Amino acid sequence: MVESWSQVNNSHFDAPVLYPHPFPHIGSLFDYRSAMTSGSEIPLRVTRDQNLAEDWALVLVTQGLTPSLRVSQEGIILSVPEEESERAVAGLSAYEKENPPQVKEQESGSDDAPSLLAGVVVAGLLLVSHFVSVGWNHAMPWFERGSADAGRILSGELWRTVTALTLHADLAHVLSNAVAAGIFASALSGMVGAGVAFALLVLAGAGGNLVNAFFHAPAHVSVGASTAIFGAVGMLGALGMVRRRRAPARRRGAWIPIAAALALLAMLGTGGGRVDVFAHLFGFLLGGILGVLAAFVTPEPPAPRVQWACGSATLALLIYCWILALR
Repeated sequence: MVESWSQVNNSHFDAPVLYPHPFPHIGSLFDYRSAMTSGSEIPLRVTRDQNLAEDWALVLVTQGLTPSLRVSQEGIILSVPEEESERAVAGLSAYEKENPPQVKEQESGSDDAPSLLAGVVVAGLLLVSHFVSVGWNHAMPWFERGSADAGRILSGELWRTVTALTLHADLAHVLSNAVAAGIFASALSGMVGAGVAFALLVLAGAGGNLVNAFFHAPAHVSVGASTAIFGAVGMLGALGMVRRRRAPARRRGAWIPIAAALALLAMLGTGGGRVDVFAHLFGFLLGGILGVLAAFVTPEPPAPRVQWACGSATLALLIYCWILALR
């Protein structure tokens, strides 16, 4: 996550804030008070990032100080009693030498645009592949050759684990998956980069389909990108957990991302009818494993050339798998 903050002038609260978004009023470990500071307290910093503000406060609490967080129009103001101000400044400086904050420049949409575009591209690929498979050439046996047929996968047709991700039973099926894929692919892209996110999505989906084939009877057949989508959910939870564990001030809440991911799996990944619950589960589990690996291998999103390489290789893999399927 990119974090921004600014110093507070002790005489007023009109300090510049680098986050343009309004402060989200959600639950907190700390007691948020009114914007006015008592005369005996010194305002130190202001931010619109709640996690960052609570990190500061937790650092000071662990040093035996008594910080307070107050909400104002400028953001969340960190204050301490006047007699603690020197120790607080020194403590925060020492903490930030070990955990340097990443300052985000105020450029409208400059960081969010690539992630949003990645989600749009993934959703678009699903829609295009659906309309090609159901309406472009009825002579091509798309579903016969590309579905995740458990028996055929186990007999060696491994390309089906990939091609099945691009096939959907009907318009409602592909629309729901395209929306979900766009959302989760965007979120994952924001954490690891667009190309790496695309590669991880396909890898989690294909891996989930392979494990699902071992679990089911040979006659089991499935299609759809939901295995990859729940892989993304698992990756987001795992990445969030590992990254919080690495930040000393956030370790207390390290379980929150994985709990949220499990809740999404329970709410969206189960159901009756034709829902392949085990494909969702295996995609989620594979995604969790890949998320942990990605968190350790790439603590920060890799360079653009790596993103392009991963994205291009993944697209080439999709095309190659369909060539194998239709030959």
